[in-house]
Amino acid sequence: MTDCIFCKIIRGELPGKFVRKEKNWVAFYDVSPQAPVHILIVPTRHIESLQTVSSNDRNLLGDLMVAAHEIARDLSVDAGGYKIVINNGKQAGQIVMHLHMHLLGNLNKSPSFPV
Repeated sequence: MTDCIFCKIIRGELPGKFVRKEKNWVAFYDVSPQAPVHILIVPTRHIESLQTVSSNDRNLLGDLMVAAHEIARDLSVDAGGYKIVINNGKQAGQIVMHLHMHLLGNLNKSPSFPV
C-alpha cells in the first residue's frame, strides 16, 4: 500500500523518531502519545490487521512480542509494568490500517489512561 502513513515512515518519506529498526519491524514514538512512554511496533511489510495475518506470519508476530519486551527493558519501563495494545479493525479503534502494537509505559504518571 503506497499511501499508508506507517509505510511512508518506514520508507523515510515521513519523519519518525525511531527507537529501533530491524529487517522485519521498526519501533518509533507515537506522535500523539497516550502515555508518558508510547511506542509503536510495526512490521515493515504492510499487513492491514490481525484479520489478514496467515500462518506464514507466526515468526513475525513472535518477533513483535519479543521486541516489545526488549524495548520496554531498554526504556526502563519493564520493572514497573507496561501495556501492549493491538487495535484490530475500525470498530476496535484501529486508526492506521497497518498492523501495529502500542507499547505504553509509566502509566502511573497518567492515571486517566483509557485502556
